[in-house]
This record gives sequence, structure tokens and C-alpha cells, in this order.
Amino acid sequence: MRKVKDRDFLETEEGMFFCVTGYEHPPDKITAYLKYTPVTEGKWKKGSTAFRRELPYYHVFSVSKTIDFLKENYPHYVHFCPVRQIEMSMIPKKCIKEYYEPENRLSQLVSSPEDDLEEKVAAFAQDIINETGIPLSFLGITGSILIGLHNPVFSDIDLIVYGKENSIKVKNCLKNLHNVNTLKDERREEWIQHKMRIFKFEMKDAELLADRKWNYGFYQDTYFSVHPTRVDSEITQTYNEIQYTGMGAATVIAEILDSSESMFLPAHYKIDVVDILEGKNVFIDELVSFEGVYCDAFVKGEKIEARGRLENVNGKHQLVLGTLEVENQYIRFV
Repeated sequence: MRKVKDRDFLETEEGMFFCVTGYEHPPDKITAYLKYTPVTEGKWKKGSTAFRRELPYYHVFSVSKTIDFLKENYPHYVHFCPVRQIEMSMIPKKCIKEYYEPENRLSQLVSSPEDDLEEKVAAFAQDIINETGIPLSFLGITGSILIGLHNPVFSDIDLIVYGKENSIKVKNCLKNLHNVNTLKDERREEWIQHKMRIFKFEMKDAELLADRKWNYGFYQDTYFSVHPTRVDSEITQTYNEIQYTGMGAATVIAEILDSSESMFLPAHYKIDVVDILEGKNVFIDELVSFEGVYCDAFVKGEKIEARGRLENVNGKHQLVLGTLEVENQYIRFV
């Protein structure tokens, strides 16, 4: 059977939509964050039902608000994870009404698009296929288009690329596609200002990251994002195989040794710590980010300063960004 993957979607019995996060899930539950809830009136609609977007932007503390909402209204969707030692929204499989796989939805959409935006998605996918030779089955569509809530007037295109090699091909091809434009001018400035506000970036860091965001731009006149996602053979860890134990906050100065696994979410960087500014004096050899803004953002040889949660992982240590336990988490250039 196909493994559960990052950015799949699921619908609960109450009609709420959750986005799957990561690749490690308990046997009887799926870790996912709340994205849309049914309301009397809302911008997003599916049939006669309106929906409200519960996650206004992607940041760990935005996710924490959805967990608070669930605790108050649907406590059976919030659980303590003994493996990761965190409290997170996790949906029992028995409560899932429908499960949405991005590759199946894209295949359906390419065969029979039903509106202007779906036609544009089909054309975008075909352009990528023509340029890279990647089979359609290794591409997908996530977000509102996946679950049928999109509005052709304002919805974005959120493409999935499955597999590391395929993702590298797409990264290399986007700059050559005729209908693709990167973030520039007003939209680049808008991206920079948004990230400075949400992540407290300094201008120089936000500008450098904006210039490295190859997976955001415009296809024709529609904003898009591209998200590398692991194929089954690249998902090597199983739940309960590894124990993650928090050791408090830590801040380090480090050099990037290997960024080859940073395209995916969570992003993994091998690092050489040259100074520990805060936290326990232990050997840390990996930096992990659940904040997508840091995916594929740093390259081998660069010096960074990073602050996050220090974790013991089966006897080794890693620094993790995107947890609820540590405030003021960041990675910045040194």
C-alpha cells in the first residue's frame, strides 16, 4: 500500500480538512494540522458548504492556535505523542471520512479539468513533463485544489513533485519554462516583508532567502509553489523506531556540511557546530526544520546561527526548528 505522505489531505467525519505533516505517524492515527473548517459563510466552497481557512500562514505558532481550537471543540483530535514527546493534532483513522492523494487528483484533473484554474494546472504539469520527462504519476496537486475547495479567481497552484531526483529535475527546469516567472519586483518585496514580519528576519537574510526560493513564482498570472515530497522508498523511518527527547533550547554557530536532504519537509542539514551560544554542551551533527521557509535554503560551506529545540535522538543530538516548546526560533546567515 502507498505510504502516508507529507501534504496529503484528509477529511474528518465533521467535514474538517487536515493537511498531513511529515512521514512518521502512529499505527492508528495520522499527524496533520487543521486547514479548513465548515462555516455558514466563507471564501472557500465545496458544493453548497462554505469553509474558513484556519491556518492563515505557515508558522509553528499559527499551528498552535489550531491545536488550541481543537482542544476546546474537538479534543479527540489532539494527542500527546510519546515518540516525539510533543502534543499535536493527530486524527484517529476511524474518524477519517475521506483521504486525498495529490497524484490521483492531478491525474484526474489532467484528464478532465473542470474550470480555468484546473486547465492551468494541467498545462503547468504538462510543461514540466515535456521539459523533464518525469511521468505524470510522480506529480501531484495539494492545497485547496486537491480537496475541491478552490476558487479560480484567487486560489494558488500548489504542486507536488515525488522523489529527490525528480525534484532536482523540476528545480533545474523551472527557470527555462516559457510561462514561469520567478518572484520579482512587488511580489518579491511582498514575500520579503511577510517573512520579516512572521519570522523576524533581518532584511539581508530575507533577501537572500527570497532569491533562493526557486519553488515559488507565477505560472502565467497565477501564483504557484512546488513541494518536493518523498516517494515510498525514501521514507525509511517507521514510527516508534526512534525516540526524540527534548533537552531545552539551544543556539549554535555552525557550518553546513551537507544540504542534500533539505528539499523535503522536514528539511535535514548535516552541520559542524563551531560554537554553542546557549544550551547543553553536547555534540550536535544535524539541523532539522519543520518550517518550510528553511527548505533548500542553505548550501555546503555556509556559516549559520540557529536556535531551536535540542533533541536526543537515540543517543545522537539534533537541533530542531518548528516545535512549540521554544520561542524565537531562527536560522540566520553569519
